Amino acid sequence: MSAADTTTPAKVPPPRSVPPPPALRPQRGKRTSGTAGTPWLLLAPCLLVLLLVMGYPLVRLVTLSFQKFGQSQLWGFQPAESAGFDNFTQVLGDGEFWAVVLRTIVFAAGCVIFTMVLGMLIALLLQRVSGWVKTLVNIALVASWGMPVIVATTVFKWLFDADYGILNAVLSKLPGVEMIGHNWFASGPQGLAVIMLLVVWGAVPFVVITLGAGLTQVPKELEEAARLDGAGAWGVFRYVTLPILKPIIVMLTTLSVIWDMGVFPQVFVMRNGHPEAEFQILTTYSYDRAFVVNDYAQGSAIALITVVLLLGVVAVYMRQMLKIGDVE
Repeated sequence: MSAADTTTPAKVPPPRSVPPPPALRPQRGKRTSGTAGTPWLLLAPCLLVLLLVMGYPLVRLVTLSFQKFGQSQLWGFQPAESAGFDNFTQVLGDGEFWAVVLRTIVFAAGCVIFTMVLGMLIALLLQRVSGWVKTLVNIALVASWGMPVIVATTVFKWLFDADYGILNAVLSKLPGVEMIGHNWFASGPQGLAVIMLLVVWGAVPFVVITLGAGLTQVPKELEEAARLDGAGAWGVFRYVTLPILKPIIVMLTTLSVIWDMGVFPQVFVMRNGHPEAEFQILTTYSYDRAFVVNDYAQGSAIALITVVLLLGVVAVYMRQMLKIGDVE
């Protein structure tokens, strides 16, 4: 018998069984009323300012549009009387009002189209120039964008002046062209075209800067893949760049429509505070009814109809954005 057979093996104590950790009991929900109310508490000052700045004038506008309110009511000689829908009936039954509506739509559409097309072209060109050229152009865009409307309107009045306008002098240098003494505001369409140029000049910088920021988000790999598939410059723009920029384009177009439908100082100052009938758009027409004819009720009714038209534009914008969100 060997020593190995006679040796009693040492007994190893069995490992202690570690008790399983106690089950974690779900903690009772803590009170979150304070946390849930914090955003509303932070938004309260902003909401209060909006209510005071926009809420009261809008309520007052609606109230006046359903009343008979003129100079006598303004000075307190007579109390304001309820007119029901008479103001709206008179406005909507006036042929001059519908002519102003059509002129406003054509004017705003022209401004929006030229603004978006020119802004897109400039934004695309800025992607192909050197850095210092792009910086100089951006500085010029921001400077023109920050220029007060009254200053820009005064400059355009000087440029298109019949007697001292630099544009007439420059055009007259061309062979066979005689523009000295030409009055750009002798007719409504020609004068509105000049005002349209002023509006586009002031709106293009914002569009260029916004679209330029959007173009930086277009993947270069997709553009290269499109070129390898045989797409030209137009094909790359149509099938790659344009779909990616669609939400930005929809937003800019909607904002441009709202801004251009509400143009007032450009027309008012260009016509020296007294726009002729063929220069009237909805904003100046409402102003004339209220403060020139002293019929504040009809002026308020026209302004309220303008607000309803703009709300229709906003509804179309929200519908398009929801469609884009569903697709994504």
